[in-house]
Formats: sequence, structure tokens, C-alpha cells
Amino acid sequence: MAYFGISSIIIVLLRLATSAPSYTPILPPSYPLAVRNPYLNAWLPGNAAWNLPFASAQFWNGLNLTWSVIARVDGQSYSLFGVPSLGPGVQAGVLQSADYTSTHTTFTVTAGSATFVLDFLSPVSPLDYVRQSAPFSYLTVSASGIDGASPDVQIYSDIDNTWVGQFDPYIQVGWGYTLTNESTSIMTLTPGGKPTYSEYNDTAQWGTAVYCTKPSSDSTVTATVGGMNVVRAAFAANGSISEPWEWQYASVVAYSHDLGKLGEKKSNVTFAIGYWRQETINYLGDDRTAYFTATCADPQCGCTHVLNDYADADAEARKLDAEIAAKATSVAGANYSDIITLSVRQAFGAMDLTISADKLDTADPLAFVKEISSDGNVNTIDVIYPMAPMFYVLAPDYLRLLMEPVMRYMASGGWPLGYAIHDLGAAYPNATGHNDGIAEEMPVEECGNILMLAYMYQQATGDKKWAEQYSGLFQLYADYLVENGLYPTQQLSSDDGLGDIANQTELAIKAAIGLNAYGVMTGQTNYSDVGKAFAKTLYDDKDGTDDKRTHFTCYQGEDESWGMAYNLYPDVLLNLSTFPTAAYAMQSSFYPTVRMPGGVPLDDLVDWGKTDWMMFAAATAVAPDVSNEGVRDMFIDDVHAYITNGINAVPFSDKFHLQDNGSFVTGQWNQYLARPVVAGHFALMALDGPSQFGKGAAEPKKAHGDGGDEWVQVVYEGPAA
Repeated sequence: MAYFGISSIIIVLLRLATSAPSYTPILPPSYPLAVRNPYLNAWLPGNAAWNLPFASAQFWNGLNLTWSVIARVDGQSYSLFGVPSLGPGVQAGVLQSADYTSTHTTFTVTAGSATFVLDFLSPVSPLDYVRQSAPFSYLTVSASGIDGASPDVQIYSDIDNTWVGQFDPYIQVGWGYTLTNESTSIMTLTPGGKPTYSEYNDTAQWGTAVYCTKPSSDSTVTATVGGMNVVRAAFAANGSISEPWEWQYASVVAYSHDLGKLGEKKSNVTFAIGYWRQETINYLGDDRTAYFTATCADPQCGCTHVLNDYADADAEARKLDAEIAAKATSVAGANYSDIITLSVRQAFGAMDLTISADKLDTADPLAFVKEISSDGNVNTIDVIYPMAPMFYVLAPDYLRLLMEPVMRYMASGGWPLGYAIHDLGAAYPNATGHNDGIAEEMPVEECGNILMLAYMYQQATGDKKWAEQYSGLFQLYADYLVENGLYPTQQLSSDDGLGDIANQTELAIKAAIGLNAYGVMTGQTNYSDVGKAFAKTLYDDKDGTDDKRTHFTCYQGEDESWGMAYNLYPDVLLNLSTFPTAAYAMQSSFYPTVRMPGGVPLDDLVDWGKTDWMMFAAATAVAPDVSNEGVRDMFIDDVHAYITNGINAVPFSDKFHLQDNGSFVTGQWNQYLARPVVAGHFALMALDGPSQFGKGAAEPKKAHGDGGDEWVQVVYEGPAA
């Protein structure tokens, strides 16, 4: 064991001295690999990319996942990815480059006389509900000879029980191997004796991990189950695997593709990795399943479907990648594009798009989002609110899909209080409401949010009927703001730094804009008049500003206090004119005066910033007749400097330290990671209008069984403990 440890160190040092990988567009804190929902959510720390052959994939919270790729080139085996300890006769490939887009992460590795491209694709297809909800991600490995060489190549890959949330190598899990009549090879892993809808350290404890592949035109496939070291050694020795078909200590499920002699063209093999939860969400005691289930009823069909869909999914993804990058660059430059493209998969990867498990009614899709890493709540309204700009740009119907479960619950009478609920369930995936009325108390925050979100959806889609069916509730929340919005009592807001204090100016701003949005949405001008009167009190009468009117205060009556007025943004986006342009200009001009070394804090009580709210403030700074591009660029450059500083190695954290304070350094992430609120980075793009890359909502699709791909045989199967 000591011999191989020393050898690995020597190899790493040699690679450091001889290679200099390129990173495009930047080296991010973490690369998304397979990011499709809260439980299929795998990343690679950015600081491990240079050492890719030894690096481990990680669940979003840092738990290591076994996922390896090994290549055999002319009889010599090379680790390309995910092999922390090289076995006998295995060398390490050399990373040449790493790249990410909105949907792809790509690594180029040389090994012997071959070049390999590892392409991790997590499709983002918001207007195709089947594709978007498929609980699978792709890995494609392409091989080509170097300088005209035509080496003999085999490609190996494996996963283990970490993908079903079992991190003890001694644990027995259920496994199976299926071969379909379309030559799809399917490996499954299932934990035993775990309750439905249970978690361990945020990993799902029910469901089935799926790893599948099929032969390409250039390859033949072999597969097995067995001890990791035994199976990998067999591949290294033979270029294929066949034994032992027995779950042992530290076992894996594994595939080998034999590509033979490479010709002049690249040869590709594709794997699909998935996490199948037949029961996906517990919604008020009823099971919801992935929308995809209406197309495929089991993992076997699902594997065949997604592998057959790969070419189309990849083409759509590359088109979207190009469109998003070009648009973001045209809006605010290359730095903004880097931020946006790193945010897309993370945001969509926190959601499940579902239908009834019993009825499979595709006319009734509902979306659920996990408040990843902060508290795990389901469909938190003040998480949907910062996510809204991305949906506005890409697929406004998701605003309705996420709000509908909440509104349906509140309309049922389950929530007993006279203001909007904070979330639909304390712990994902249990969207069971709060019939006891005990939930995080943020009444002005959530009433204002839900009114603005409803109007944002209506303005983006032209759909007035959805809001009309909940007109009584929306009026209830508007009336609550009329009575309680201008001088809020002691309560929480989305500004976590403040705690529960009274008279928060940001809450009063939200109430004003929320009331105006409700009035415009319903044609009840009296509510708009109240909202504008609130704004006059806050700005013209200085109840919400300092006496010299240089900035909005953090809480009313304290001139020295200040906060980031991110809630002004919807006023600009929706062209509501609740506040005068001078208010946007005042606040935007103030931000540079309170900027710390790493950026502008959320308020005067903290030394950390929030990237989503920074982008809301950046967008407000370029409101019509304000056009403060300098402040916009300041915010963008600060966020960009943070994600490129090289000191963080977690999925995009929206919260980071802005100055050295003895415990933390400038630019260090703080507390949150992998959260969906990074969708708020689309705030600047959203100013150009809704549905920028396609119109409307997805068309519901009828259920049609399992797609017609019957499996030929279950070759091997092992029980769970």
C-alpha cells in the first residue's frame, strides 16, 4: 500500500512539472458533472480538475462518489478520471483542458498515443417536460489517436453504492443487470430497508441508482459486478470484464467498451447515469412521480429512452449553450457570461418536475424545488422569488409550476393564517404543508413575493386565468400588506443578516411594489394607489431613507443604517414605476461608497454579500434613465472575482465574505452551496423580456407505457440486505 501511495505522489509531481491545463472560460469553484435533481447532483471541485485521473466526483455537499473512467491504450491502462489510488499496471493520464458551458462539462486527457474527451452533459430543456424531468445525466467518452496514431483502445467505467447514499463499503445493496432487446446494458443498485422519502446527509435513501450504456457502432460491451480492485485489475490485464458477478466488500458495477483499432475519426461511447425514484415527492400525502414516468414506467425503459435520445438532447443543449453565452455577453460582457453559464445547471438541478403517480396526468404537472444547503425546505417562496429571472428568460411557465402546489395547498384551507406561507414543507421531499401554522414567520416577505411572482408570470405569458382562480387568496395577501406593509412588525425577511427586527425598509419596499403589482394584475387601481403612497412615504417623505436622502436605510428611523435594496428590481423588470427613477439612481450611486474589498455587503451589519441580490442591484442600476453601467459592472466584476479567486472548491455558493476578519478571508464562501437562487443571476438578461429562447410552455404528453423496449433477460441479480 505504501508503495503505491509514494508512486502516486511521484506521478502527481511529474505531472505538475510537465503539464499546464487550460480552463475555459474560467477555472470555477466546482464543475457540474451530473446535476439533474436534488439527489442526482454530482460535482468535481475545481481545485481537483488538474488532477483529474485521481479526483473523485462529489455529491453537492462534499460526500465522495465513486465514478471512474479508465482507458486501455495498446495494452497499457490509464486512469482518466476518478481513481484516487492507481492499481498495479495503471498509469495516470494528463489533463490538457477543462471547459464548461450551461449544460456541458468537458475534460480533455491524453494517455499514451490517444486523446480522450470526457463530456458530462446534464440537459437543460425547460420547454420539453419529458427531457427536463428525466432523472438521468450523460457521460460520453471520445477517443482519437495522436498525430495519426491508430491505437487499440478499450474504455472502462464503474460506480458503486455511494450513488444510493450508502457510504459504508461493507453494506450489502440490491443490484441487478438487465440486457434489453435494443442491446442496452443496465446496472441497478438499490438500498435495502430504507423508508420512502427518507434522507441521510441530504442523499436519498429510497430509489434506485442506474448506470447504463449500449454498444456504439465501433464498440462491444462487457459488464460485471464485483470488488473494485478485482474488476479494475481484470480490465487492466485483459481489456474486458466478465467476473465475478458477486457483490463483495467495496464492490462496483462496471462496463468495458472495446473500441478496437481507432481509425481516422473519433470513436465515442456514451453512459447514462440516473437516480430513479418512482415515488418522487410526497405532496400532501399523495405520491408524485417524475413527469418522465409517463413516458417510461421503469429504469429499464428509462435507460433505453435517454440513450436513444442522446443525440437530440446533445444538439438541443449545444444550441442553448451558444444562445445563453452569446446573450449574456451581449448584455454585460464576458464576465457576466461566465457567471450565467455556471449557474444554469445548478438552478435546474434543485428541482423535480412531477405528475400524479396514480393518474400519470401530464395535464397537471407540478414543480418542486429544494432549498439546498440552507434548510432543505420545499418550494420556499423567497427562494422561488430570486429564481424568477431565470424562468422569466427561459421558461416563464415554471413560475406557475412552482407556485401552483403552494397556492393549491393554501386554497385547501390547510394553512390556517391570514398571510402567505413561507414554504410547502420543512424537509424535502415531503411537501406536506404546515397545518399547525408553525412555519418560518415571514408574512410581509412572502405576501409581497407571491403577488410579484403572480404578476411576473401573467406579464410573461399573458395567462390571466391562473391568477383568477386564486383571486380570493391574492386579495387576502394584498389586504395584509395594506394593513401591515409600510411599518412591518418584528419579523424575518430574506436578509438573513438582520434577524427578526421591526420596520425593515426592504420589507416596506417589497410591500409597496407587491401592492402595485397586484393592482395592475387585477385592474384594481386602489391597491396600486396604496403601493405608490407607500413608496412616496418611504422615498419622498424620507421614512425609508436617511435625512439627506443618499440611500435607503436598513430599518426606518436609523439614518446610519443601510441595506442592499434588491427589492427595487421587480419594479424595474415589470415597469411598474412604484418608485421614481430618482430612487433607483440614489441607491445605485450609494453602493460604491460602502463597498468592501470583495464587494457590497447585504447590509451594514454584516461583512458578507449575496450574489443573487448583487445581480438584482446591478440590474436596477441600469434602469431606464439611470444607466449606471459602472455600478452594474462593479457588481459583475466582484462576483466574477469571487468565483475565479481559486480559494473555494464547492458548487457555486451565493454567499461569501467580503473582507478579512480573522476567521475568514476576502472571497471565501460562507455557509451556502449549490443553492438554486443562483438563477437570480439572470436578472440583467431578464430586462430584455421573457421567453428569449423559445415561446410558451411545453405541450403535455400522454402516457404511453414503457416505450416498447422489453428486456430480453435479467442476467444477474442480487438481493438487498
